[in-house]
Amino acid sequence: MTTPVEKVLYTAKATATGGRDGKVASSDGKLDVVVAPPAELGGTGNGTNPEQLFAAGYAACFQSAMTTVARRLRVDVTGSVVTAEVGLGAIAGGAYGLQVALVVSLPGLEQDVAQDLVEKAHQVCPYSNATRGNIVVDLKLA
Repeated sequence: MTTPVEKVLYTAKATATGGRDGKVASSDGKLDVVVAPPAELGGTGNGTNPEQLFAAGYAACFQSAMTTVARRLRVDVTGSVVTAEVGLGAIAGGAYGLQVALVVSLPGLEQDVAQDLVEKAHQVCPYSNATRGNIVVDLKLA
């Protein structure tokens, strides 16, 4: 089931040339990076790759969603850290797919409070909503 956006607040635009072995740039020029397959996939590793870019975006977005939820719940998340681990691998039918582990550090919070906060942030985060039902996203407390 797809959920349409009711009102677009911002649109990011990026253009790739050369695929996994080329360049990616945003329309405003703030992102302009060389992409290259990682050595683990037989590439040179002399650039970033789509999985790293996805991990960076997801980690930042989830951190913001978590901060928003924490504010609503009056929970202090000072010093929190989110690390996204994006795995690329084969899926059924000879295609490729992704999986994600979000590793969240919430120093000073009790385990049950931290777990509740992470699960609520997972319902709010746009990346989580985009991936839900499509790929495995594992939530882990560090």
